[in-house]
Amino acid sequence: MNRQEQQPALIAGGGIGGLCTALALGRKGWNVRVLEQAPQFGAIGYGIQLGPNVFPMFDRLGLRDAVMARSIVPKNVWMFDANDGLPVTKVETGRGFEQRYGDNPYIVIHRVDLHQILMDACRAVPSIHLDENAALVRYDDKGDRVIATLADGRSIEGAFLIGADGLRSTVRGQLMGEAEPELIGYVAHRTIVPIDKAPAQVPTDDVALWGGAGFHIVHYPLRGHSTFNIVAVFRTDTFSQKGNVESYRAELQRTYRNAHPAMREMIAMMDLERRWPIADRSPRRGWSQGRIVVMGDAAHATLQSLAQGAGMAIEDAVVLTELIDTCGGRYNAAFQQFETARLARTARVQLESRFMWDHLYHVDGIEADVRNESYRARSDEDVWRCLDWLYKTPAVPAFKAV
Repeated sequence: MNRQEQQPALIAGGGIGGLCTALALGRKGWNVRVLEQAPQFGAIGYGIQLGPNVFPMFDRLGLRDAVMARSIVPKNVWMFDANDGLPVTKVETGRGFEQRYGDNPYIVIHRVDLHQILMDACRAVPSIHLDENAALVRYDDKGDRVIATLADGRSIEGAFLIGADGLRSTVRGQLMGEAEPELIGYVAHRTIVPIDKAPAQVPTDDVALWGGAGFHIVHYPLRGHSTFNIVAVFRTDTFSQKGNVESYRAELQRTYRNAHPAMREMIAMMDLERRWPIADRSPRRGWSQGRIVVMGDAAHATLQSLAQGAGMAIEDAVVLTELIDTCGGRYNAAFQQFETARLARTARVQLESRFMWDHLYHVDGIEADVRNESYRARSDEDVWRCLDWLYKTPAVPAFKAV
């Protein structure tokens, strides 16, 4: 049967992972329906970091040039001590870095810009259909097809269902009986300001993280160095509670009261209308059953320590598509091979991110002294060697008949 005559591939979730998967499948001739729960497709308006491991994936999707046109390539990714403001370590991301990783860069890009690139690419493929106001509430695997039931009562049939519906995945909840992620007691505030408002003491051309005891700030430029993206993170007992601007400001000021003056200046700039409780998941098997599979954050949500949540979803999209496209309709086997191909790598990202969160970014006292001494002794080569496992793009397998 021609792929255009088959029932469509259903994808729950219109974020980065879902749209990359839709684009990959659509360009291989598949009918695809993306079911997005929101009234319209869109993204939260802040920055995102992407490592060199995603660029071979963008090449397969035909997106490299479009992504690079909207990106900034920093020369370094810094970590500073939150107390004295001195460098702890850096990843030199210039030409030597790119050559090491196959002429692939490290970039920062506005999430809205990346999402728009993906939307434009999907809309250019006639076989991809983007459904808004299509909140999945349950699925039924009928053996020869799946039925997705939406919140408005509609039922949509498809050949299979991919759960790309994020941290609180409905698909994962039904598949694994586990919908809620693991809150870790930290929250984040995000803001974007004109770059000329950035404190004079902070680098505005590079990515930087300032780490302290139970708190950190990440910042970097966006959109042609016109704006400055700031994320302030800290541990708090009120992580699960909804407050107001005044209570959030009081918490931030109390937490950062002894931090370096540059950090306190950035805290004063923060938009405090909203906060994000931070969560991840423990690595787990069982990403699929029958004609159902999860990917991205729905399968392996991670902390932000390695800035690889989106990167892993983009890799997932390409690997999963290749397996589906070559499996000859044996979707259950393709989904099992997808998990086999991706589990160890994504689990390492999850576990190393937890370790870095606790033992690199948020330490104090003697532990911070040991961290500073050991990391400051590392050369660029030492740092790159530690990152080779992550930034050297994994192979994309084809389906293996057994």
